[in-house]
Amino acid sequence: MFWPSLFTSAASGSGHKSQNWSGNWVSSNRSRQSSAGTMVNTENALGVSALRACVTLLAESVAQLPCELYRRDAQGGRDRATDHPLYDVIHSQPNQKDTSFEYYEQGMGCLTLEGNEFSLIERDGSGFPTELIPVHPKKMRVLKGPDGLPYYQLLDYKDQILPMRSVHHVKGFSLDGYVGVSPIATNADTIGLAMATEQHASAVFQRGATMAGVIERPRESPAIKDQAAVDRLIDKFTERHGGGLRNAFSVALLQEGMQYKQLAMDNEKAQLLESRNFGVVEICRLYRVAPNMIQHLDKATFNNIEHLGLQFVIYTLMPWIKRKEAAMMRDLLLPVERKNLYIEFNVSGLLRGDQKSRFEAYAIARQWGWLSVNDIRRLENMPPIPGGDRYLTPMNMIDSKQLEGSINATPQQLQEIEGILACTQ
Repeated sequence: MFWPSLFTSAASGSGHKSQNWSGNWVSSNRSRQSSAGTMVNTENALGVSALRACVTLLAESVAQLPCELYRRDAQGGRDRATDHPLYDVIHSQPNQKDTSFEYYEQGMGCLTLEGNEFSLIERDGSGFPTELIPVHPKKMRVLKGPDGLPYYQLLDYKDQILPMRSVHHVKGFSLDGYVGVSPIATNADTIGLAMATEQHASAVFQRGATMAGVIERPRESPAIKDQAAVDRLIDKFTERHGGGLRNAFSVALLQEGMQYKQLAMDNEKAQLLESRNFGVVEICRLYRVAPNMIQHLDKATFNNIEHLGLQFVIYTLMPWIKRKEAAMMRDLLLPVERKNLYIEFNVSGLLRGDQKSRFEAYAIARQWGWLSVNDIRRLENMPPIPGGDRYLTPMNMIDSKQLEGSINATPQQLQEIEGILACTQ
């Protein structure tokens, strides 16, 4: 396993303990109090349903994508490098504990919450990765080394400094190039306002008194001085006309000039609902997620649902995916391997249109000759068939160079044409 070979005692003298790292700490994780007065950190921010929905949507969307290792061939194509030791690590089993889905889901969750994703790299004797062991960002410290490269320190093992080759680090948006910026920390006011709004709404329902209506008596009527009589009047009215469906549409008789007035929602509570909806939209804007993707359907229409899905993949998921692919190629492939090998998440399933549009596109590609039957079957995850590698050529479309000799008549043809014209005159 990784731990005995990596972490040595202070007496061994290994690692970079001789260097002075005291002033080179470039990463930190702490809570921040928002302007609304709420303390915002990763744990309580997940209590905001919109934020949790955005984070889990991004994490699960990336985790469901197959991660493949490809090898370029001499013809410009590619094949899965299933014989490479790294293939099984990134595609099926990153470590002994986690499945590939769990590993990528956890990593993407840390990336969207903390701005960083860390994994320890266990390598074999040849330098090929054999395990990726995830580490929570709050347990990892990023240091700037004397050579300008990042080094890493596990807070549970402060006597050991790890070089880049031992840590897989995916950075989010960064201001210094060493550590990603946490969306939670940089947008504490937005998240804190949403949290404060939810807390205020809960307090209204917990301590507030909301009446359905009031019974008014004329000003000139004498006051009812007996509280028991008032209670009997209200209880009797409620019993007869407030019993839900059983007393729906019942008729009331009010005496002595009494009037019943139903109370509507006041403006304060109406603004509270608007504030809660605005908080959802602000958090969606933070993660570039359309509100309809997290079930906020107030103003959603389903006429362009396919285009909204493509927009989510292209403008929301792809930057995260490209960030992860680049970091994996840097950390997990040897420098000599990057010429012929590359890592890619397969997003073709998410970019598919509806079945009718997809099949129409296949028909056009087949008729015009740039896709074969087996190419189409491969895109649909179907096995190839014998004779399916042949390409079609439209009969009415030929190379223009083949027409150069047939456009102009030869001298013999010109004489024949002149003879025919002379006979007709």
